[in-house]
Amino acid sequence: MQNSHFGRVRRALGRPWRATVFLAAGLPLATIGAVVLLTIGIPPTPAGAVVLLLFSPLLTRIQRDRYRVLYDVEIPPTRHPQGLLARLRSRSTWRPYLYHLLLGPLIGTLGAAVVLGWAAGVAMVTCWMWRYALPLDVRLSENPKLFTLNTVGGVVVLAVLPWASAAVARLDCWAGRNFLGPDRAEVLEKRVEVLAVSRAGVVDAADAERRRIERDLHDGAQQRLVSLAVNLGLALATMPDLPSDARTVIQEAHAEAKAAIEELSLLVRGLHPAVLDDRGLSAALSGIAERSVVPVRLTVTLPQRPPPTVEAVAYFTVSEALANVAKHSKAEQAEVEVRGTGDRLLVRVWDDGVGGADASDGTGLRGLALRAASVDGRLTVRSPQGGPTEIRVELPCVR
Repeated sequence: MQNSHFGRVRRALGRPWRATVFLAAGLPLATIGAVVLLTIGIPPTPAGAVVLLLFSPLLTRIQRDRYRVLYDVEIPPTRHPQGLLARLRSRSTWRPYLYHLLLGPLIGTLGAAVVLGWAAGVAMVTCWMWRYALPLDVRLSENPKLFTLNTVGGVVVLAVLPWASAAVARLDCWAGRNFLGPDRAEVLEKRVEVLAVSRAGVVDAADAERRRIERDLHDGAQQRLVSLAVNLGLALATMPDLPSDARTVIQEAHAEAKAAIEELSLLVRGLHPAVLDDRGLSAALSGIAERSVVPVRLTVTLPQRPPPTVEAVAYFTVSEALANVAKHSKAEQAEVEVRGTGDRLLVRVWDDGVGGADASDGTGLRGLALRAASVDGRLTVRSPQGGPTEIRVELPCVR
């Protein structure tokens, strides 16, 4: 416990000196920026601009090393856009120059004041020692109160400087992060790219897991239930002399087995229909249209087969939309159109029902919107009161 207390005290005492060393190391670099600014002039001459363009990357790299080594502040490098014009128009190109020519010299001036303040404070506190180094006649002519005031002033200066050095160091770190590192927009853009890649991986993994579960159920539990139903049916057909009670039990078990097979088939189809993998989106949607209680006119135009994840999203979108038509719309007919155009897949579901569908009300359409958004797709709904209702889904097909 005592060692931990002394460790905290030691770290607290070491922070001002670390900040001062950090600021002192930045003085030569700030001086270079000020000299360059005075040399090239404002606005810069062509020769000065060339010098600035050549030396700014080197100064930026040295500054990043100073932040990392002396203050444990990591400033990642900036990603510049491709092309000369795009690079010249980018904020990431010009922000370092603003730091080197304006903020660096200003912060360097504050850092120089901190360094000189430490030197002046130490000199003021130790002025009584320096007094005895003076000649005797000069020492006798000096007022002792002046030395006492200097000592007190030095103590005050040394007491204030730790906070001042830390404040200037924080200001320097803020300027370095915001002007020598990536722009906040660049950081957010990179984070969005990472999240998009990770989300796509999660969606693909979830789709692959649904496929695996569908195969396991189809090849395992469903086949066992089919075998059980067949055996029970054979027992009823080949054993006519069974007692009536036993026959009733077997008949009920046979009916339950067939009902379980039907429910399991619906579950498997809801996870991931096998026909979607075997024969593609057109055949899978034909099955949905045939099973719909509302007559459906289906049109599928696909120059090439979409990615599996996009196929699954389109399939379940149409399936859920037609289920909503059957439950809520009171429609007499519906249309489903699926069309591939370049790198997009367009899905349109229309019905002549009563309308009034709202994506913000209920979970059905909201679920469709979330399913489309999982692959960077977009869902729009037009459903005025009295109908008709049209659902459009646009899905990217980038492989």
